Amino acid sequence: MPITREAVLEALRGVAMPGRGGSILDADVVRALTIEGDRVRFVIEVDPAEGPKLEPLRAQAEAVVAALPGVAGVSALLTAHGPAPKAAPPALKIGRHATAQAGPAPVPGVRHIIAVASGKGGVGKSTVAANLAVALARAGRRTGLLDADIYGPSQPRMMGVNQRPKSPDGKTILPLHNHGVTIMSIGLMLKEGEAVVWRGPMLMGALQQMMGQVEWGELDVLIVDLPPGTGDVQLTLSQRYPITGAIIVSTPQDVALLDARKALDMFEKTKVPVLGIIENMSTYICPNCGHEAHLFGHGGAKAEAGRLGIPFLGEIPLDIAIRRSGDAGNPVAAAEPDGAQAAAFAAVAGRLIEGGIV
Repeated sequence: MPITREAVLEALRGVAMPGRGGSILDADVVRALTIEGDRVRFVIEVDPAEGPKLEPLRAQAEAVVAALPGVAGVSALLTAHGPAPKAAPPALKIGRHATAQAGPAPVPGVRHIIAVASGKGGVGKSTVAANLAVALARAGRRTGLLDADIYGPSQPRMMGVNQRPKSPDGKTILPLHNHGVTIMSIGLMLKEGEAVVWRGPMLMGALQQMMGQVEWGELDVLIVDLPPGTGDVQLTLSQRYPITGAIIVSTPQDVALLDARKALDMFEKTKVPVLGIIENMSTYICPNCGHEAHLFGHGGAKAEAGRLGIPFLGEIPLDIAIRRSGDAGNPVAAAEPDGAQAAAFAAVAGRLIEGGIV
């Protein structure tokens, strides 16, 4: 005779729930009841603090079901639900819901905040942000770099830092330093390859912590490497902090410019000045024959800047030295400061300085 769910539940109704009165069914702790042929499986969920004391309950529940006609095997698991016993809080933890804040708040010690943004991924925004930070530092500006790309932090690799930041009091985060730049990234708080699985409120809280809890010191400029797109992190930064301006990074191709326009529109709606557009991967020079090629087109970002009446900050070439140095943790602006690639980033930094922006 086949085993029925009703028969199993009726047997479990005879197992009393300690300390509550009634059965384990009345206490609603039986979960995931499955019947496969002559075998029965189920879970009993209990409070973590009571778990070790309830092993006899699990054994009794398993026994009453095993006694049913036709049952050849029973597996009953005891699992915990609800809040676990509180452990000592970690010395440093990033990721919480954002706290209330009345209007834009300055970051202590930071004179200017520049957001580096793009409408889409894959245009080299993080590479530009890292090299621009190094170029500004080499030009004598006290520079910080915040990797705000929570889901895809790449600045620890690009800037050659991997130590976990310390916290002397469990509240203040001490950033890292390399290539003359003060650096903070969510990637420094995670194991390599570990994913961040957070919804919007957690993203906003993490950004708020990295802006407000990090001991940035005295900075002339803080470069914020934003995630691609126009989401929660961008809006939080725009609404909660006095942003000096935003730089849009795009490749010359039309599909990238379509998304760059969305980023420009977002900053316009949030009343953040756009400092200019950078055309990345603009020109490729063959290292063997010197032939110049435009793999992604050429001049599209410059034309878009002219159409919109915003500054064009410069062209960054498509060059293997830029990629190789970034992968090695030594941005080309630091690794080859006298080379043509570094000169392109130095020119952008120079325009920001000459314009009195930083």
